[in-house]
Amino acid sequence: MGDFLVYTVGVPLTFLAMILGIALAARRILGLRVGLVRTALACMVGLSLTAGVLSGMPEPETTGALGTVQFGIALLLMIALLTFAEIIVPTGSVPPPTEWWRAVRGRISRARRYSRITAIAFRHGLGPYLRGRERTDTRLARSLRLALEEGGVTFVKLGQVLSTRPDLLPPEVVDELTLLQDKVPAAPWGSVREVLVAELGAPEEVFAEFDETPIAAASVAQVHRARLKSGEDVVVKVQRPGVRRVADGDLDIVNRLAATLHERTRWGKALGVKDLAAGFSAALREELDFRVEARNLLAVRAASADTAVVLPRVHEDLCTARVLVMERLDGSPVRSASLDSVDRDALARSLLDVLLRQVMLNGVFHADPHPGNILLLPDGRLGMLDFGSVGRIDAQLRSALGKLLLAIDHGDPAGLRDALLELVARPDEMDEQRLERALGQFMARHLGAGMRADVEMFGDLFKLVYRYGLSIPPEIAAVFRALATVEGTLGALSPGFNIVVESRAFADQQFSERLTPESLRRTVTEELYSMLPMIKRLPRRVERISSALEQGRLGLSMRLFADERDRHFVVGLLHQVMLTVLGATAGLMAVLLLGADGGPQVAPDISLYQVFGYNLMVISVLLGLRVVVTVFRPRSGT
Repeated sequence: MGDFLVYTVGVPLTFLAMILGIALAARRILGLRVGLVRTALACMVGLSLTAGVLSGMPEPETTGALGTVQFGIALLLMIALLTFAEIIVPTGSVPPPTEWWRAVRGRISRARRYSRITAIAFRHGLGPYLRGRERTDTRLARSLRLALEEGGVTFVKLGQVLSTRPDLLPPEVVDELTLLQDKVPAAPWGSVREVLVAELGAPEEVFAEFDETPIAAASVAQVHRARLKSGEDVVVKVQRPGVRRVADGDLDIVNRLAATLHERTRWGKALGVKDLAAGFSAALREELDFRVEARNLLAVRAASADTAVVLPRVHEDLCTARVLVMERLDGSPVRSASLDSVDRDALARSLLDVLLRQVMLNGVFHADPHPGNILLLPDGRLGMLDFGSVGRIDAQLRSALGKLLLAIDHGDPAGLRDALLELVARPDEMDEQRLERALGQFMARHLGAGMRADVEMFGDLFKLVYRYGLSIPPEIAAVFRALATVEGTLGALSPGFNIVVESRAFADQQFSERLTPESLRRTVTEELYSMLPMIKRLPRRVERISSALEQGRLGLSMRLFADERDRHFVVGLLHQVMLTVLGATAGLMAVLLLGADGGPQVAPDISLYQVFGYNLMVISVLLGLRVVVTVFRPRSGT
């Protein structure tokens, strides 16, 4: 019984322990976090190969000195297999077996959707452009719009985003994409109720009244009227069932298609389609999370607290990822409202004022103020809706944007050039004088005597920027998109309203407010408070510097490699050099010892010098493999 247990349990456990021990040793020698399953498989294959390689060598029991050589050869074969596997298929590039089925299902689903999208593209004549055709025309623009509309929610949203980038796309394409609409039939009440029950509970338990017929329906969500148990009238925005799953699959296709266009076409690489796709994916995923929209609404509402435009109050306790509950604003969209009894100019001015305050003063703004999102309320005020698209701009970009607008207002090409270079990602080689001359011509064309400045001139400015290889940040593009969109809304409110002239008036008002004695005193006080610690230390430091200079003891202290990344790089480089030198030295010594005559005999025809030579040769190859793996995987941890 004891012998049976030894052979059935002890031997397999011993063999398994040996494999795991060699596997851990191989991982340590390679200096990589190789998967344990992969390492164990390599060890088993290596042991099988070792048995054949060493079949002609003396047995270790009779020649103990060769045991280290045999073990080293076995380890060498295993590490060679691991090295080859890591170079060809790095760890992490293939999902674990537990995820294979899910990956296969995802690949099949993606292939179906991809073939459907490809068929739509070719059906609308976009095949030549996907293969690298450069020319654009009106027919292409219309075909692109129709293909995006047929593609569904994700592609409609993509087209709407692209329609706001006149710096990247030709005018005929932009004009066509602005016609994209995502109006769709309402989802059945049963599926909408399932979403409400999953997110909030049964509607009759949460709301006193709930209108099953939506007042608006789009590709992402639809909106219903309701009344809370407290008696407050609200609107409930419910995400359409299954839209997130479809969008996730489509976004994967969009990113893969962008990568393909970046590699295969000149125009794709020039437009930076990979970055555009990544930014669009992030924005759409935010739009599919209504909690983000609730936070956006809170931020914009706080930034617009002292303005004449009304923003709805959000009920945070009833907001989830797929349901948004907010105050109901009773009014009519300005595109269909009766404006005969109101002061149109005053309304247009108040809307522009609130948007400019959001952009220039608070840095968070409504990014899609089209006429359907602006209501005329019964009391004569305006209300804003739909905060799924909100832009954010930091203080540095706001300052640069202010300088750009001021330079345009003053007709200063040099100032406009400097402001542009603060806004954009500047290329390594830039002819600033040539850019300044081009900006001067731009100003002469749009701001000369008798010319009427309008938002379209920003489109020409974007084209000029793109021609010089500059890249407008998405935040700034969102600002000009909002301004271009609100121009149409302002035109609906007050035909002939000049957004550029009114923006200048806003800037003059803000500048005047900053020049009041109270404002100047507050600004100076704040600056002095921030500079006070430095001012207190300044006399002592000046005295120390002047004293050291007088006594000839003034020196400069510099710390090399103060950055942790620099130290890590140098240590890694020295590590590779040392391994290379040690491996080469061990190989050279192995060759010398294997070629040397004489020495004590440890076996027939084998001397001690040869044993040392074989061991050093194994060590040399192991070190060489470690260097090769480090070269192919420079970021791998140890």
